[in-house]
Amino acid sequence: MRNFGFLLKDTCRLYVQRFERRAAGLGLTLPQCKVLVYLARSEGISQAQLSESAEIEPMALVRILDRMESDGLLERCSDPADRRARRLYLKPRSKPLLDDIWRLADATRGEAFAGIPRQQAEDFIAVLEKIHGNIVSLGSLQLAASPVPPQKTRGAGPKAARIRRERSQPNP
Repeated sequence: MRNFGFLLKDTCRLYVQRFERRAAGLGLTLPQCKVLVYLARSEGISQAQLSESAEIEPMALVRILDRMESDGLLERCSDPADRRARRLYLKPRSKPLLDDIWRLADATRGEAFAGIPRQQAEDFIAVLEKIHGNIVSLGSLQLAASPVPPQKTRGAGPKAARIRRERSQPNP
């Protein structure tokens, strides 16, 4: 259990690396893939919303969007309700790339779950979703607000204290 966080982080890193190598074959970066997928799910969202959803810094997102717009993959349109905001929409040229992204994601996931029976994979995903939900439900609680139980240290219990007292007494 102590390796959970390290194992989860390293597995995620390796999984993302594998996907990124595949996406590079399409001439795409992971952030570009994220932009396309998030826009496919929520066309018409603002750049600010996309930045937050895709977890891409706003300045980096602007550069990504500039390039993708010049490649004819998406378009920025003025928001009628807020003249400062821009709404994002996919262009037809992005559809085949989205299909390729999903194909790459399926292949990468297939490799990750190779040799694992389907039911075990589904159970694992369900457990991971539960863990995710548990952590999300904690919200922005401060770590200091949730005390960590003290660890037992060697020689700190009542028996150890008795032995120390006995040793400190002069021998008759």
